[in-house]
Amino acid sequence: MDVFLHQFLLALPLFSLILVGYLTMRVSGWPASVLDGLTRFAFNLAIPAMLFRLMGHSSDLPPVDWRLLIAFFGACLIVFILGRLLSWKLFAFDGAAQSVFAMGGIFNNCVMLGLPLTKLALGDAAVPSVALIIVFNALILWTLVSVSVEWARHGSFSPRGLARTAKGVLSNPIVASILGGTLFSLTGWTLPELIDSPIAMLGEAASPIALIVLGMGLAEYGIRDGIRVSVTVSALKLIVQPLVVWGLAWLLGLPETETRAAVLLASMSIGANVYLMSCQFKVLQGAMAGALVLSTLLASVTTPLVLALMH
Repeated sequence: MDVFLHQFLLALPLFSLILVGYLTMRVSGWPASVLDGLTRFAFNLAIPAMLFRLMGHSSDLPPVDWRLLIAFFGACLIVFILGRLLSWKLFAFDGAAQSVFAMGGIFNNCVMLGLPLTKLALGDAAVPSVALIIVFNALILWTLVSVSVEWARHGSFSPRGLARTAKGVLSNPIVASILGGTLFSLTGWTLPELIDSPIAMLGEAASPIALIVLGMGLAEYGIRDGIRVSVTVSALKLIVQPLVVWGLAWLLGLPETETRAAVLLASMSIGANVYLMSCQFKVLQGAMAGALVLSTLLASVTTPLVLALMH
């Protein structure tokens, strides 16, 4: 209990910033353009600056065990199949709805919540593990859901569509900054102070701004539509996925740092991209918006609990 309380208090400031963003959007009367501008700043400038600088010094950090990807994405595949089966048995969903439901059980809020909490709870040594997952996360999981939906609807999928998905992921500022920083690290060069200092200042602003923006975004969603679906997919995401990742990491003999980073990331709330998927495929929009809000609220308790159990 003492360990859980310690981890809860450790994570509480982060979730408090989410609450600040939520309340700000609710009571300020600010237009949606404010949220849009802050989101653009966070994703296109502040967070990439933090990741580029961190990965630019990755040679100073412990190496990452690549079995991490097998543990994390192997668990994603297992939970995705389980999610499809559950949604079919419990709610009689068709293939497209099953795919979006199952994706809600595995698509994490890696950037807005996972990065800040990893830095705070596990330290900089664990961030390269999270960065490695982020690089492959969108590419693998967007491809998985696209293939699943297209197969359900048409019995086939388009290689051209998958190529567009890969191009979109690799041009994403978050992924580009991780890859760019890693390549820069391999050169052995160091950035001049005139460049490194402003990048560092931008990077320090990334975590609080990302969390406030997350809270502001949550103010746009409700949790009334499809509440049973929202609760079920939240349970799949916050309970089942971390346990499966933990089990695979144990079976693979993954080192402690990578194991804790992978399980912590798996315990994050549902990522906003799941709602975008539901809109793109025109299924479960209300339920996924509700699950996004509900899982973020519940993660303020379940994530510290996961940290305490790992401790």
